[in-house]
Amino acid sequence: MISAHEALERLRRGNNEFVAVTRSRNPLQTHLHRGELAKAQTPFAIVLGCSDSRVPAELVFNQGLGDLFVIRVAGNIVAPSQVGSVEFAAARYGTRLVVVLGHSQCGAILATIEELQQTTENQSRNLRSIVDRVRPSVEMLLKTDLKHDMDALVHNAVRANVIASVNHLRHGSEILEQLIQTDGLLVVGAEYSLETGVVEFFEL
Repeated sequence: MISAHEALERLRRGNNEFVAVTRSRNPLQTHLHRGELAKAQTPFAIVLGCSDSRVPAELVFNQGLGDLFVIRVAGNIVAPSQVGSVEFAAARYGTRLVVVLGHSQCGAILATIEELQQTTENQSRNLRSIVDRVRPSVEMLLKTDLKHDMDALVHNAVRANVIASVNHLRHGSEILEQLIQTDGLLVVGAEYSLETGVVEFFEL
């Protein structure tokens, strides 16, 4: 089993390779291991990320088949199905690192800001369920001077939303709480920059 800190260092190294436009992993070699992976998987990290097409975790962290257990949902929000997915991977595969990966210029954040500034009529209840989970992270910032600077507002809202999701995973699941306390599970937040390709991990 790879420890949480070893897994985090592996992700940092992979992202550095991605930013440097190098590939340490041979795609053909990964392809040849596909048969082995059909029998079992041992992902070293769980990534709860946004569905944005520009943020594929495997590429961002320069990883291959079987390395990451990836859960993607607009706005990297945490709902029961996401919590259950994290619980499943952590308990079944012994994965000890969970990364909540937000990104710059997140569309779900922008949609929530727009919704709070001017309510949309006849909005899909499914879309509203995403906006409602992002809402608390944005509402508190709209009460500050950040409301006058859209770029700063979005930047801070992305981070606040990631931190909210991290806290939900840390404290909203008895299974994950137990793994954190006794088995070295680590849940961290991170932000991917669309502009630079760099992932910044938060010291939470």
